[in-house]
Amino acid sequence: MRRDISTATVDGNALAGVMADVVDGDITLLIATCAGCGEAAPLAEAVVEIDETAAIVRCRSCTHTLMTVLADPGGVRMVFGALRELRRP
Repeated sequence: MRRDISTATVDGNALAGVMADVVDGDITLLIATCAGCGEAAPLAEAVVEIDETAAIVRCRSCTHTLMTVLADPGGVRMVFGALRELRRP
């Protein structure tokens, strides 16, 4: 028997509760999965190239760029690259 699942379309504010379980606490403990090689490891194990304006986060296994964190006068931005998945351990 098939059960119908109800979905709703809402604005981005709905992400606050959903994402709180992912980004609350120490981000370095989150498990990042690389879309390039499939390796899954804590962000603490990634290779990071950093200066005063950016942090480039690379997969330790294949060196694909998982994400880039950019700081500018407008604030901080995250640009996702080869990050397939980010999850709590």
